[in-house]
Amino acid sequence: MSARVEGVVARLHGLHPRLIDLSLDRLIVLLGKLGHPEQRLPPVIHVAGTNGKGSTCAFLRAIGEAAGMRVHVYTSPHLVRFNERIRLAGALVSDTDLADALEEIERVNAGDPITVFEVITAVALYLFAKVPADLCVLEVGLGGRGDATNVIARPAASAITSVSLDHRELLGETLAAIAAEKAGILKQDVPVAIGAQAPEVLATLMEIAARIGAPVALRGRDWDIVPGGVGFRFTDARGALDLPPPSLPGLFQMDNAGIAIAALRAAGLAVPDAAFAAGVASAEWPARLQRLTGRLAALLPADWELWLDGGHNPGAGMVLAEHLAGWADRPVHLVVGMKQAKDSAEFLRPMLPHAATAWAVAEPGQHLALPVEAIIAASGGVARPGPLIADALKAIPRGTGPARVLICGSLYLAGEVLKLDG
Repeated sequence: MSARVEGVVARLHGLHPRLIDLSLDRLIVLLGKLGHPEQRLPPVIHVAGTNGKGSTCAFLRAIGEAAGMRVHVYTSPHLVRFNERIRLAGALVSDTDLADALEEIERVNAGDPITVFEVITAVALYLFAKVPADLCVLEVGLGGRGDATNVIARPAASAITSVSLDHRELLGETLAAIAAEKAGILKQDVPVAIGAQAPEVLATLMEIAARIGAPVALRGRDWDIVPGGVGFRFTDARGALDLPPPSLPGLFQMDNAGIAIAALRAAGLAVPDAAFAAGVASAEWPARLQRLTGRLAALLPADWELWLDGGHNPGAGMVLAEHLAGWADRPVHLVVGMKQAKDSAEFLRPMLPHAATAWAVAEPGQHLALPVEAIIAASGGVARPGPLIADALKAIPRGTGPARVLICGSLYLAGEVLKLDG
């Protein structure tokens, strides 16, 4: 983060007592002072969900760019550089453009109460309105109904990825309550692509969509994506698309790729079949089962693999456990660092049976890191203290053959890992 950006962000932290405050009123006032940039965007696809939002956005961007489109993308959080949150027509926002926009919006806001995320969202919308593009992909930050990105009155399409328990203190204690918050992005007559969901979640989403009048493109009813040939086959009323394996590892990425395709088709955007295949095969999204080959990987034997995933909630734990089951050809060691207030025990429970060893870590620069002792307790005493990632990698028993190591538990940890791996 540049010094100018750091200075603005530090000042903004003092304008509102809460880091997260799910309300649109403050941002709507600010956007009005800016001339309503949210009303001057290219076609928007708005993506909500608990797990898979970022990957779906990556597929949307890759497919759009393969079709020759200039694509704006807004995602959160960043892993290494603040600029990762805003992509302008295919390129990450420059330090200068980001600082200029932050300073302008700070000036226009004139000290009124506002959260940092609301300001960052205003910056993204302000920049998106200034730079010509053909598609705008917006990832919900948290929830949906009261999220700052929900100021878009009429997106071209919405998308809802896998919904599971997360942020219960803000979104509700049940799957139905959390699903209702995610469904807050639905708009009348705006189509929504919905991926595979738990029955309780699906019932809530479908009831709200029917009540609002949002047409639904539902996996298993209106579209599907299944393994076929050397990759996957997507089918809907328009016919079949034969696709290569997604560039992002993990069978769960098939659902995210399918949601992206269904959303683009529901939006009515002109995307050639070849662009769907090219985009699915080329999407990039760091810290989602990403193979590491740098300085941290060098601490392991040459025939070992080091992987990184930012998954951190119970739903992600179940998905990762399914992936670990497919890694049964060699031992798997877990290195886990988590954020405070996360349901660590529920995240770890499905994965631990697949792990030869588990290690609890907390890096010095890791935002709101859960103490190592708390992670060990959440593992039922199974995990051992790192306490740092490098310590854990060096301490893992070498055994007699190749193995895999998965670092997981927090996107903030993932950011520190990417810095360390270099």
